Amino acid sequence: MNTRTGEIGNVLHHLDSATLPAGHLLVRCNNRRTTRCAACSEVYRRDTFHLITSGLRGGKGTPEQVAAHPRVFATFTAPGFGPVHNRPTGPAGTVRPCRCGTRHDQDDDALGTPLNPDTYDYETAVLWNAHAGPLWRRFSTYLRREVAKRAGLSQRRFREHARVSFAKVAEYQKRGAVHFHAVIRIDGPTGGDTPPPAWATAELLTDAIEAAATKVRVDGPTIDGRAHTFTFGRQLDVRTIRSADFDDGQQLTERAVAAYIAKYATKGAEAATGALDRPLKFAAELAQLDISDHARRLIRTAWTLGARKDLEHLRLRAWAHMLGFRGHFSTKSRRYSTTLGALRTARAEWRRAQHNAPPTQHETSTTYVLAHWVFAGTGLSDAEAWLAASLEPAPGTEGEPTCG
Repeated sequence: MNTRTGEIGNVLHHLDSATLPAGHLLVRCNNRRTTRCAACSEVYRRDTFHLITSGLRGGKGTPEQVAAHPRVFATFTAPGFGPVHNRPTGPAGTVRPCRCGTRHDQDDDALGTPLNPDTYDYETAVLWNAHAGPLWRRFSTYLRREVAKRAGLSQRRFREHARVSFAKVAEYQKRGAVHFHAVIRIDGPTGGDTPPPAWATAELLTDAIEAAATKVRVDGPTIDGRAHTFTFGRQLDVRTIRSADFDDGQQLTERAVAAYIAKYATKGAEAATGALDRPLKFAAELAQLDISDHARRLIRTAWTLGARKDLEHLRLRAWAHMLGFRGHFSTKSRRYSTTLGALRTARAEWRRAQHNAPPTQHETSTTYVLAHWVFAGTGLSDAEAWLAASLEPAPGTEGEPTCG
């Protein structure tokens, strides 16, 4: 239909959902969480992998010369909020007993939970998550200053010589605190298409990251006379990315880094702490949920703080299921590499080319408005789910994963 004249053109293709399985048109939900949709989260993971990889070795619109630029893989942690059960390691990777006296297994549910929940600082833990995003943004500003300082340049002149690019992903630790994994790279003044200056090295970048992470801080709210200031934890890990860089006998390659980051792009608090993967509507829901006591207290703390007028801007109740963190799980600077949107567009164009004939001039000059679609719901009903399970294909015959 032409939206200006109301004229209806020729119908090129007609789809009646009544002829489809279950009587509905099934579309992707595009949820990135593995716990919500395995198929869509796998697509998101693969897209994130390609986004990170193209910024490490080029491709998909990013010059291949970025592979020769200084780049590091850095991990930023949260500070401590109280002692928790852990697996300290000794020489040669041997596991030592926890402070509780137990040598925990790797999948022990006690890992990350407080040794004494009554003295654990749940309030600060939730507020730190809520301020983790602003803390990262301020760090990125500090990092550019530190790199410029080591190059003997002012901030204005630094932009004429080099640019700092990054891609990061947020991950929850077992204790429920967010930390960040990031690929950070130094480019020339216009990005990856220009070589970095001679003074730009991985060692200089590492030193600048360590200095910026130590200095950066964000002032938080004052609650009941207690002022909060947020910083990164003392545990900072920065490793140079090279194709032949070995660390403890393991190769730190572009592929390994990209796979590691993409893995955590599809996980949330529910994967680490056993919390929720959807928002709460009422605090009373917590009593019926099968979650750990530690996760329950973190969520309840976020819910309680969210009732305060002076904390309305943090939207803690809306993000209580995320333990206060409301930032994007994966972000990147503009010139790091391609975008998720560009990858989705390329995939859609490829599928269109595979299944449809090239569009005619009439098709490209006509605007179609589909005003008769009706949303039926997400997922399958109990009966439909039972039917789908009973018709599950034999191993080795499955097609492309889909979701309702």
